[in-house]
Amino acid sequence: MDSPARRRPTIRDVAATAGVSRGTVSRVLNGGHWVSPEALAAVQEAIRSTGYAANQHARSLVTGRSNSVAFLLTEPQHLLFEDPTFSILLRAAAEALATREMPLLLMVAGTQQERRRITDYVAAGHVDGVLLISSHRGNPVVGELLRQGVPTIACGEPLGYEDSIGWVSADDLGGARRMTEHLLARGRTRVATITGPQDTPGGVRRLLGFREALGDAFDPDLVAHGDYTRAGGQAAMRELLDRRPDLDGVFVASDLMAAGAIVALRDAGRSVPGDVAVGGFDDSGLAATLEPALTTMRQPFERIAEEMIRLLLEVVEGADPARITLPTTLVERAST
Repeated sequence: MDSPARRRPTIRDVAATAGVSRGTVSRVLNGGHWVSPEALAAVQEAIRSTGYAANQHARSLVTGRSNSVAFLLTEPQHLLFEDPTFSILLRAAAEALATREMPLLLMVAGTQQERRRITDYVAAGHVDGVLLISSHRGNPVVGELLRQGVPTIACGEPLGYEDSIGWVSADDLGGARRMTEHLLARGRTRVATITGPQDTPGGVRRLLGFREALGDAFDPDLVAHGDYTRAGGQAAMRELLDRRPDLDGVFVASDLMAAGAIVALRDAGRSVPGDVAVGGFDDSGLAATLEPALTTMRQPFERIAEEMIRLLLEVVEGADPARITLPTTLVERAST
């Protein structure tokens, strides 16, 4: 004979085990406000010992919240798998939310139709807030999220909306300046750059950092624009070699583009770093696997994701949006 199904523990069970009221248990489950440290510890232990799990659907009916967050990538779908930075941010955000028992919903809006469907979905209250990844200047998603009052935190400064929503960014300008100075310190005298798109914060600020490091020696002929893809980096490197075959160093604004640039240099018969030293930006895991291994600027992706979630949940609770810039770190490898 089958044994009867075990009854799911309730708030009443937790309260009885902890020796507190059901109201105290409810306050603990909703953030622990106005609960003494002793009662908090007792409730947490009772939750553990009883195996209580909150009924999130019932809580949503009470709070009016979904208890979930959207990870919104405003890029074509294939870049989610091609650019390793996105998967690192996605994993780190999911892990940070898991500690809060909140799911992360992945959404990709690379077309006008996708952007419309997704903004309608999040504005309907299906998520509590949005982590906005890879926003371009003039991105209509940002304005629509603002118009609908959806709590939003961007990864990188959202160009045109820097003072309207919160954001978390790596120090793109300082990191680019540091990498360019590193190439110059290696004795390179004709240092070029392959930029990111100039409608993105990283594209703009990394070019500015490169220019600051060179000062009066800046030469626009040593600048080629890329698109943060491997193919784009390869094409930009070929363009630079055609224009300035005497270049002996290149700062590439992403590791993925740097991988393409190294292929172009090899195809042109140039050795790295013998003929041309190459520096990248990201340190997303790809850099260490290249041949030669890529010197790059490390972005603190896990910290970026954690801070984005922290700021987003603060906005959900009614706080004003905050902005944070995190330092980057030079990682020296064989390419310089």
